[in-house]
Amino acid sequence: MRIVYMGTPDFAVEPLRQLLDNGYNVVGVVTMPDKAIGRHHDTLQSSPVKKFALERGLPVLQPEKLKDPQFIEQLQSLNADLQIVVAFRMLPEVVWAMPKLGTFNLHTALLPQYRGAAPMNWAIINGDKETGVTTFFLDHDIDTGRIIMQARTPIHETDNVEDIHDRLMMLGSELVLKTVNAIEDGTATSIPQEQFITDEPLRHAPKIFKETCQINWNAPVDTVYNFIRGLAPYPASWSTMVTGDKRQDVKVYKTHKEYTDTTLKPGTLATDGKTYFKIAVQGGFIVIDELQIAGKKRMAAADFLRGAHIDEGAHFE
Repeated sequence: MRIVYMGTPDFAVEPLRQLLDNGYNVVGVVTMPDKAIGRHHDTLQSSPVKKFALERGLPVLQPEKLKDPQFIEQLQSLNADLQIVVAFRMLPEVVWAMPKLGTFNLHTALLPQYRGAAPMNWAIINGDKETGVTTFFLDHDIDTGRIIMQARTPIHETDNVEDIHDRLMMLGSELVLKTVNAIEDGTATSIPQEQFITDEPLRHAPKIFKETCQINWNAPVDTVYNFIRGLAPYPASWSTMVTGDKRQDVKVYKTHKEYTDTTLKPGTLATDGKTYFKIAVQGGFIVIDELQIAGKKRMAAADFLRGAHIDEGAHFE
């Protein structure tokens, strides 16, 4: 069986490694074009998938546009029986319908829940206790195709997106391998997503932008805590600290919760100036453990306090 693999970031490297290490015939890899980086944008950076593919001697295609006739011709010449997509782009039908065995995608959620671009983030932000991975065949609408397989994992109280990313990367790699095995030996079945829909409302996972990441301190303790860890360490939640006439944007990376009755207005900063740094919310405080002031490095709250001058009445907004 001839396989074409499509992916770009670190997350997509491990499933490709598993396929190759288990003897599968990957005849080509499709990834994003090299990215211009540096102050003058004069250095090109290859994607993690491209770097790995070249190390393993695989042919690499990097189309600017997925409907480009030259790319379509190159892809057809690989004569793939199956295409696998992991953290790539939305494919046009001319691409996903090409192989005789179809094209399947690995999605980092338990579909039909969390269709969209940022399922790992939103599962944590919403306080879910479980997540997982799904393999499904691509069709015309995004993330709606027939489900092949799923695997589940708990979301622990202290997990952030990095923890879930790493766990789902390994779980997803195993599921990709199981899915390919089943497709190859003819035992794979696929089920319409409608059969997975229950009375539970469908949650979506839209793309996250900077404005999405602003912390709302006028919310309950658990809501704020889950929001911060659901965006940590990337892209990171943020807020504006106001102390005296000074305003600074602050990224928040790590916190813990303190349940207590407080009369402080949400967003009010409470600190002894040395050891603790916490912000009032509904039902208690969010205690900041790690943060980053704009233009400075990420640091522990105690290190920040050593060099900070915080006026009475300081608050976050």
